[in-house]
Amino acid sequence: MSAGLHHIVWFSDPESSDVTQMGGKNASLGEMTRNMRQAGIPVPEGFAITAAGYWAFLDANGLRPKIAALLQDLKKEKITLGRAGRSIRALIATAKFPAEMEDAIKKAYQELSAKARRQNLDVAVRSSATAEDLPDASFAGQHETYLNVRGERDLLDACRRCFASLFKDRAIVYRETHHFEHMKVGLSVGVQRMVRSDLGSAGVMFSIDTDSGFPRTILIDAAWGLGEAVVQGQVDPDEYMIFKPLLAEPELHPIIEKNLGTKEEKIVYGGRGGSNPTRTVRTSSRERLSFVLKDEQILKLARWAVAIEEHYHRAMDIEWAKDGKTGELFIVQARPETVQSRREGAATKTYTLKGKGRRLVTGLSIGEAIASGKVCKLKSPAEIARFEKGAILVTATTDPDWMPIMKRAAAIVTDHGGRTSHAAIVSRELGLSAIVGTGNATSILHTGQTVTVSCAEGEAGYVYDGAIPFEVRDLAFDDIAQTHTKVMLNMANPAAALRWWRLPADGIGLARMEFIIGNIIKIHPMALVSFAKLKDPKARRQIAQLTRGYRDKSNYFVDKLAFGIAQIAASRYPDPVIVRLSDFKTNEYARLIGGAQFEPTEENPMLGWRGASRYYSDGYRKGFALECRAIRKVRDEIGLRNVIVMIPFCRTLDEADKTLQTMADYGLRRGHNELEVYVMCEIPSNVILAEKFAERFDGFSIGSNDLTQLTLGVDRDSERLAPLFDEQNEAVTTLISNVIRSAHKLRRKVGLCGEAPSNHPEFARFLVRAGIDSISVSPGSFDRVKRTVASAESEELATAAAK
Repeated sequence: MSAGLHHIVWFSDPESSDVTQMGGKNASLGEMTRNMRQAGIPVPEGFAITAAGYWAFLDANGLRPKIAALLQDLKKEKITLGRAGRSIRALIATAKFPAEMEDAIKKAYQELSAKARRQNLDVAVRSSATAEDLPDASFAGQHETYLNVRGERDLLDACRRCFASLFKDRAIVYRETHHFEHMKVGLSVGVQRMVRSDLGSAGVMFSIDTDSGFPRTILIDAAWGLGEAVVQGQVDPDEYMIFKPLLAEPELHPIIEKNLGTKEEKIVYGGRGGSNPTRTVRTSSRERLSFVLKDEQILKLARWAVAIEEHYHRAMDIEWAKDGKTGELFIVQARPETVQSRREGAATKTYTLKGKGRRLVTGLSIGEAIASGKVCKLKSPAEIARFEKGAILVTATTDPDWMPIMKRAAAIVTDHGGRTSHAAIVSRELGLSAIVGTGNATSILHTGQTVTVSCAEGEAGYVYDGAIPFEVRDLAFDDIAQTHTKVMLNMANPAAALRWWRLPADGIGLARMEFIIGNIIKIHPMALVSFAKLKDPKARRQIAQLTRGYRDKSNYFVDKLAFGIAQIAASRYPDPVIVRLSDFKTNEYARLIGGAQFEPTEENPMLGWRGASRYYSDGYRKGFALECRAIRKVRDEIGLRNVIVMIPFCRTLDEADKTLQTMADYGLRRGHNELEVYVMCEIPSNVILAEKFAERFDGFSIGSNDLTQLTLGVDRDSERLAPLFDEQNEAVTTLISNVIRSAHKLRRKVGLCGEAPSNHPEFARFLVRAGIDSISVSPGSFDRVKRTVASAESEELATAAAK
């Protein structure tokens, strides 16, 4: 075998797994090509020039001592980083391949073209450093990739440029930071058949939630055209989330989130030749308003991600592409996910804002942290001299050239990009708070302005005016004792549910539907059902914008509500998740988009048309049907049967019967498909008639705020009467004890959701003594309440033993 052929390895060959010669990226491609194809996962064919070939190229041109000398001058600060990098890249760019190596590259390219039955096959030429994409060394995109390379001359030029990219400024800084010796890091060049995603679509998927580290979901980003637009954060992609444990059930569709991205641009093939292989064009209106992937394609990719993760035994960062000519899906790259998969599972930090401020900008939150500082707005990384360490970087988007600046930032805010964009990935790796896809940060924020960047409020991230104080707490759960009394969580925000998956809670005792409707859906359900009759032109415009991509606007409500509930349920599966049906008051409903037309004006909404009384009434019945459809989608289509439905503010037995019948009319029949239905216990009538309510429902959840209000006749929102509002008042605790006894007679479970156990440890102890089955608290209070419950149970056991 000639020396040139020795430096060429096909991805289908066993030796392609040698990381020392192929680099992490190409070794992964080799392993995937051989193993994933056997599992039915298509990977485009290709070959690689080994790292030994790179060293042979340098030696044939006498470049090693010249490069070493320039790097030594840089180390001694005789020349600048920019000059050193430019000089080395120029040396490589003008060098020639040894004749045998050049012939071997051409021969391999001809063979690849022949396999594809095309002359001058279009290929992707990728760099793979021997220290890149390893578990302890993997920043996104340190070296170059060239797409739509055609012809032998352009291929050789692209290979040279990949070699030269080992000495891009950002790559030199990266190696210095990670203490790699420059002249001991080689580079392999991968040559892979292009998938015609310029005519189709492409994107990235992670086999772990990239924000929370929740290991049971797959996150897919998708955009039209070549995948570089997603990787570089150039577009705001569609985003899909899939729940892994239910993927094995063929009749289920465990997609738990679908967000339509704006996708305003796409990267497509340019002209022939190496100078302009790709170009960026505007997407069509139809493309912007359409989801890139159909559900069956989303699920196929997700199942592939599971197979790839199982093969590598770790969370993976995967690139995929869809060929626009054939409609086929391909996996084109896979590497270890290097941030969340290494995060310690037993401890976490919590960030809490301690003040309020004016919201300036909103986007997707990356991570969970909060940071304050002065804005530094930059257009390009060439402006690095303007950036002060600890500032808030604000820019349109980032790519690997921004790395030196990002490492010095306290937080990052971008106009564009999704959760798998460069800015998002690197921010997580650096432990920075970042908000991406704001759309207008560079227009609203200005250099020198003091702001607070908050990613601690769920899926949405906010930039506030001024420096707002915040608290950071460390939580550890290894030493928490098991308790007989279940300690569950109160949850409203779907993204927050995933964030708190590490808490050793026993489920979710109260999932508030109102948050999803008010903050994610934002539209009154009756305004969607009766959109043609909606009178408010402003509301019509807002609804048209929010429901873009939906022909039937009611489906927007059902999908968004179902996905929100599904994320909450998935975070605790298979533990119980109790979802309370909507409990807005009429004034709160009226504030939803289009809501004023469908709501009466009430003197006392707290005691008005709320809870169960709405569900069977003509004024809301069709809106309630959408809530029932969403619950059915979560339980029957997605498969999250751990969802329990709870009826709020059910005043009478007759109202209970009407509500249960209405639910059954809309496909939610108690007992069917293991559906349990609970009732809130928040009205004295619920306690007085507890045994009769227990005949109709599977459990009770005590709403201590309303029960206290209606027992003592005290407006819970009145500052003047605040001293009288006391959940520990004997009248209230007597009612709680009574309902627990009555419910237990009929073997019904009883929980309590509210902040009283968090605020008053003695109240938590009373609940344990009364025999409550579960206590549901906010995540930030979980640690404290769990320890109180454990202590109270120990005291009860000691007392019983003494008797």
